[in-house]
Amino acid sequence: MKGCKKLQPFFCHIIIKIVFCCMKIEAQSVEEYIHALESDRQDVYKKLYNTVASNLPKGFTACMQYGFPSFVVSLDDYPAGYHCTPNTPLPFVSVGAQKNFLALYHMGIYANPDLMDWFVTEYPKHAKSKLDMGKSCIRFKRITDIPFDLIADLMKRMTVKEWIHIYELNFKK
Repeated sequence: MKGCKKLQPFFCHIIIKIVFCCMKIEAQSVEEYIHALESDRQDVYKKLYNTVASNLPKGFTACMQYGFPSFVVSLDDYPAGYHCTPNTPLPFVSVGAQKNFLALYHMGIYANPDLMDWFVTEYPKHAKSKLDMGKSCIRFKRITDIPFDLIADLMKRMTVKEWIHIYELNFKK
């Protein structure tokens, strides 16, 4: 991953952590990914994925990226690509299934402190369980307590244009 140390090591570290520390599901499509999940998790995963997909502003592209169903800014819309691997689309949101939890990886929440503060403040109003969150990873260990309405609202809060602007301010030096 050439250039990671110079440009923004922590952001690159997040992607590396997602790729190498996670339960690996070999899938070429969202459907294959869901089919590979344990049957008792498939419906909840589909609901989380569909909540993300149906609430993102226009312009994000669905794909498989880093082994997860993801939403990215395509190279057609952002030819510079992701700074750690410039020939790949700019990551924005991924929905993953780990051994003990479902995860939402939201790069915008990591890059935008106001969005992070809003989410942290709102979470207890929508879920019974305590927020379990890393820099960009929101972990749902109790899959019966996923705040789908809050996730829907989170997805609506950043457009492609806003994400590119924030990404360039924070990570493209």
